[in-house]
Amino acid sequence: MTNRSKHLDPNRVYEPKRCWVGDTHKIIYDTLEEAELAAKVAEYDHHSGQLKAYKCPYADHYHLSSN
Repeated sequence: MTNRSKHLDPNRVYEPKRCWVGDTHKIIYDTLEEAELAAKVAEYDHHSGQLKAYKCPYADHYHLSSN
């Protein structure tokens, strides 16, 4: 079994992977499903309005967009 304690350290701040898209530093989501779930969470938690997942034009991952 893998050591999961490194993911549960309350003293460690989670810093997501990011990618430059144009002049914006966007969060990377490895799968479309992960990006769509993050969009729903952001809409609910932050009242952000509808967000859509899209494939990064520069690499093999996904980002969120408000338009």
